[in-house]
Amino acid sequence: MAKTKGKSARAEADGPLDSSPSHLMHRVLQLALDIYTEETGPGAITQRQFAVLVAVAGNEGLTQTDLVKATGIDRSTLADMVARMITKGMLERERSSVDARANTVRLTDQGRAELEAAKPRVEAADKRILGLLPGGKRDSFINVLRAFAHAGEAAAAEEEAGEARKKKKKADKGGKRAKAPKAEKAPKAERPEKKKKKVKKAA
Repeated sequence: MAKTKGKSARAEADGPLDSSPSHLMHRVLQLALDIYTEETGPGAITQRQFAVLVAVAGNEGLTQTDLVKATGIDRSTLADMVARMITKGMLERERSSVDARANTVRLTDQGRAELEAAKPRVEAADKRILGLLPGGKRDSFINVLRAFAHAGEAAAAEEEAGEARKKKKKADKGGKRAKAPKAEKAPKAERPEKKKKKVKKAA
C-alpha cells in the first residue's frame, strides 16, 4: 500500500507533462538531436541526410517513393531534401531503367565520402544515447521505438488507402448519378388530341 502511495506522490511531483507521451517523446528527440550535433560537429550532415545516404547506399537506384518507405520521411520533405543534396553534390538523379516515368537517385563520390566520415560519429552519438539507460533496458527501448515507428507507418498507409477508397467511391457515385439524355418529344401531329370539354351555354 505504501508503495502505491509513493508512486502516486512521485507522479504528482513530476507533474502532468511527465505523463504525456507526446511531451516525453519530444524531449527525448531533442536530447538525441543535441547529442548527434555534439558528436558530428558543426557543418556535418544532418541526421535525416545521414538516413537518406544510408538508404541509398544500401540499394542504389531507389526512387523517391522507395526512399519514403526506407527512411520514414514524408514525401514533400524528402523531395526538398533530395533536391538540396543533389545541389550539394551528394546525390545524383537519373531516369529509372524500370519505369521511364520515375527518377532514381544514387550516391556520388562526395556523398559516399560524407557517409563514411559520418558513420563513426553517428555510432558514437547512438552509444551516448543508449548509455543514458541501464544496460538491461536498452534492447527493450530499441524494440519499443521500432514498434512505434512501424505502427505509425502502418496507420499512415491505412489512412492513405482509406482516402483513396473514399475518392473512388465518390467518383463511382458521381458516375451513377449522371443524368441520362432526355427522350425526344413526339412531333405535335403525332400526339394524341385532348378531348375538349363541352361548355354549357346559358339559357
